[in-house]
Amino acid sequence: MAFTYEYPRPALTVDCVVFGFDGKGLQVLLIQRGLEPFLGAWALPGGFVLMDEDLETAARRELQEETGLKGVFLEQLRTFGDPGRDPRGRVVSVAFFALVRPDQHPAKGDTDASDAAWFDAAKLPPLAFDHAEILAAGLERLRGKIRYQPVGFELLPERFTLAQLQALYEAILGRALDKRNFRKKLLAFDFLVPLDDYAGGSHRPARLHRFDRAKYEALASTGFLFEI
Repeated sequence: MAFTYEYPRPALTVDCVVFGFDGKGLQVLLIQRGLEPFLGAWALPGGFVLMDEDLETAARRELQEETGLKGVFLEQLRTFGDPGRDPRGRVVSVAFFALVRPDQHPAKGDTDASDAAWFDAAKLPPLAFDHAEILAAGLERLRGKIRYQPVGFELLPERFTLAQLQALYEAILGRALDKRNFRKKLLAFDFLVPLDDYAGGSHRPARLHRFDRAKYEALASTGFLFEI
C-alpha cells in the first residue's frame, strides 16, 4: 500500500563492522567503493535497506553481496544519524558487528564493491563517510563483550592453544595480560575443554583446547557470570 507524507523521509542503510583474528592481531574487513560518493575509498560493507527487509536481513544480504560472507555471528551495534554523514542526502545507518575467522572467509569484492580486503585493525586506511566512528564504536563494544561473554571463541579455530587464546584477548583489549593469571581464570571454567592433542613440534608442544558451547549455555542459564 502506498502512502503520502507531508514531510521528508531519511533513507535507511546498514553498515557492518567485521572483525577477524589471524593468530597475531585483530583484523577488519573493508570494501573498496566502486561507486560515488567516495569512489575508490575504503569503507565498511553495507548499503540501503530494501522496503521488504528487516534490518538484520539487510545487513546479511549486503555482507554476502559485497564480501561473500554468510552465516556469520552478527549483532546490532547502534544507530548513526548525523545529518551531514552522507553527501547524498539525509541517510541514517544502523550498524552491526560480525565476528569471523579470516582463513574461512577470504575477502572478495562484488556488486558495488570493486575490491575487499582484510586490514590490520591498527593500520587502517582512511575510511569513507563516518565509518571510522562506526568502527571505533564496534571495537569498544567488542572490548566490552569479550570480558563478560565468550564471544572471542567465534574468532578462533575449533581447536586452539591457550597461547592463541591469550593472543586474541591481548589483540582486542590492546594490552598485555599476565600469563599465569589469565590461564588460571580460563582453566577454572568448565567449558574450556583440554584435549589429548598438541600443537607444535617435539620441543614443548602446546596442548589444544576446545570451547564447549553447550556447557557454557547451561551455566549461563543458571546466572553464571563469565568475567576476565
